Amino acid sequence: MNYFLTGATGFIGGRVAQQLVEAGHRVTAVVRNPEKAQDVARLGVTISKGDVTDKESMRAPMQGADGVFHIAGWYKIGARDKQAGTAINIDGTRNVLELARELAIPKTVYTSTLAVNSDTHGKLVDETYRYTGPHLTEYDRTKWAAHQIAEQFIAQGLPLVIVMPGLVYGPGDTSSVRTTFIQYLQRKLPMMPRQTAFSWAYVDDIARGHILAMERGKPGESYIIAGPTTTFEDAMQLAEQITGVPAPRLRVGPGVLSAGARLMGVVERAIPVPDDYSAEFLRINAGVTYIGDNAKARRELGYNPRPLKEGLAETLQHEMRLLGMPVPGDTKS
Repeated sequence: MNYFLTGATGFIGGRVAQQLVEAGHRVTAVVRNPEKAQDVARLGVTISKGDVTDKESMRAPMQGADGVFHIAGWYKIGARDKQAGTAINIDGTRNVLELARELAIPKTVYTSTLAVNSDTHGKLVDETYRYTGPHLTEYDRTKWAAHQIAEQFIAQGLPLVIVMPGLVYGPGDTSSVRTTFIQYLQRKLPMMPRQTAFSWAYVDDIARGHILAMERGKPGESYIIAGPTTTFEDAMQLAEQITGVPAPRLRVGPGVLSAGARLMGVVERAIPVPDDYSAEFLRINAGVTYIGDNAKARRELGYNPRPLKEGLAETLQHEMRLLGMPVPGDTKS
């Protein structure tokens, strides 16, 4: 099969490209800067210069594809400049889906997120859940808007499948999740938020979920491809078991973090603040639950993400080696 891919230089997109090539498929990826896509090119992916914000730059490389994976997205929590969120997440999604319709692409998979549901207040929601209130971050808002656009294209007949990851982690991550893990390993993580919970999924499982959605997903359907649901506190206790590095003993409740978010919302209007002290960052750690039930994906796609302890072990041991730390039971260390 011949697949077209956006976001190939990203964390998830790179793994999807790798798995597609390993399965014997031909892959064409559109990237803004081909010089920064050499790792992807070495996999055997055909690189085409383009950008999701420029619809016509994608037309030629998408032409004739058997399927499209639209994975590219903007993910910045606490960034002062948020304009790219609209340009990439909203307008970029519209551009890709318009082209898929114009070129009569047989099937498209769009990467949404559990964040479109915002804080579920402890409820493990499924694909029928709909949230219409204010969002905690600009990322959440723009991805929610893009999700609505995707559903509009489905209603108009586009053969489109939506996948919804939760928190994605694993070796090669460049997000704040990796920053948190490194701070923990270096014993610089100041505290842990109470009650905050995520549905965690290892990046290779998320990539596999995308491919299963292309192969087995029913057009018009959405699939939550998140992993096991665990609080941040419990995840860090697992991390301590794996690494021997003590988890932070200070636990901070939702009320304190919510108050801090309100304060920083005032401060950051006047002066720049680090992303992990921003109002957005504090809000999404104030007892928030970004969680979802993957039962439908298990049932209809055969999706089977690995246990959190297994994925965390691979991730944390990878980071420990990069940091030059001894890894328990590792002869390499």
